Amino acid sequence: MATERMPNPATLVPEAMTALTDLNKAIAGTGVDGRLLALTHLRASQINGCGPCVAGGAGQARRHGVTDRQLDSVAAWRETPWFTDEERAALALTEAVTRLADSPDAVPDQVWDVAATHFDQKELAALLLNIAVANAYNRLNLPTRQQAGKW
Repeated sequence: MATERMPNPATLVPEAMTALTDLNKAIAGTGVDGRLLALTHLRASQINGCGPCVAGGAGQARRHGVTDRQLDSVAAWRETPWFTDEERAALALTEAVTRLADSPDAVPDQVWDVAATHFDQKELAALLLNIAVANAYNRLNLPTRQQAGKW
């Protein structure tokens, strides 16, 4: 395990941490199921290899009622029967948004259209913001080598 390079940048700029916390509160206040928010945060963090966010995301998922089977298989959600169509749409959107540079069509119409059949525009906005925040935390934690369990 690598040594932490510095404290989390958002803690060194308190207004930034406040803004991130406020953004998370706003997302939670949209009414989108906390299970979906937790699963999307966890999946983005798995893709990015962010240990602190995977650990935190798993705990958040448990608190919101994600089953052990789902938690154990979220990285392979396409290959398991334990996710609803709505959860699958959110996870596919998460993968596309997290891997923007992996495809010439960053978020293919097929992914977007399926998500749009399950979520209205406000819910899509909340999911996109949640995915963006997860990616932001990942991009703060990884370069500075933040350690899981420290916060």
